[in-house]
Amino acid sequence: MKLVRYGQPGKEKPGLIDAAGKLRDLSGVVADIGPAQLSDKVLAKLAKLKTDKLPLVRGKPRMGCPVANVSKFIAIGLNYADHAAESNLPVPKEPIVFTKAISCIQGPNDDVMLPKGSVKSDWEVELGIVIGKRASYVTQKEALDYVAGYCTINDVSEREFQIELGGTWDKGKGCDTFGPIGPWMVTKDEVPNPQNLKMFLDVNGQRMQNGTTKTMIFGVSKLVSYVSQFMTLEPGDIITTGTPPGVGMGMKKDGKAAPVYLKKGDVMHLGIEGLGEQTQKVVAFKRKA
Repeated sequence: MKLVRYGQPGKEKPGLIDAAGKLRDLSGVVADIGPAQLSDKVLAKLAKLKTDKLPLVRGKPRMGCPVANVSKFIAIGLNYADHAAESNLPVPKEPIVFTKAISCIQGPNDDVMLPKGSVKSDWEVELGIVIGKRASYVTQKEALDYVAGYCTINDVSEREFQIELGGTWDKGKGCDTFGPIGPWMVTKDEVPNPQNLKMFLDVNGQRMQNGTTKTMIFGVSKLVSYVSQFMTLEPGDIITTGTPPGVGMGMKKDGKAAPVYLKKGDVMHLGIEGLGEQTQKVVAFKRKA
């Protein structure tokens, strides 16, 4: 199933994408797509629905983050060997774990806002894991049993904040709008091998990233198991799993470093095989009301 949340920010309704690619309303069946709806029992119930009987949603409403009430947004750094190389950093021996603030989560096609003073904002297409049930000290063998589904994520990053200001990476990862998620969450039964998904990202129509989850250093089962050793993962928590090469920070010209960063008016378009595509326009900083 492809589960979605659609509508204006803060007023999203649950829905699903049927076999014909049409949006169907689920608000008569479940209250939302959140922690309470991600259990195996509820997902099995939804899978049995006759989708052609569900109300058809007309037009093209805004898509929100496909999961409501995310309590933790965990990220993995340098999880592709070739991305580590372009970043001039060693391949990690263990997963690098950091957090993205849940306040950065937004819909897949909402504008991305440059932080105040930003000159090094960057892009990262990533595979997202959505946790379906509480996971604590789970083994790698059983880890996928705790996964509800997968989604496309743009791990937008401000490199100066992340790297040059000292301390942890978090300060460059959780800026407002830096967590576009969606357009949908695809349940794990439709993704039999999460380690074989093609992924891409374009900026202004130019292909920047062109990779595959085959080249992840640490796979999905390893990451779920690993993170669960350090914190309890709750239903609805999201783990974003690292990016392939092609980020702006790693750009080269004539063999020399020539970073390219996001600026007002740029358009990012990205996607992962079977998990849907996103498009974001980059806008200037504007203080929240």
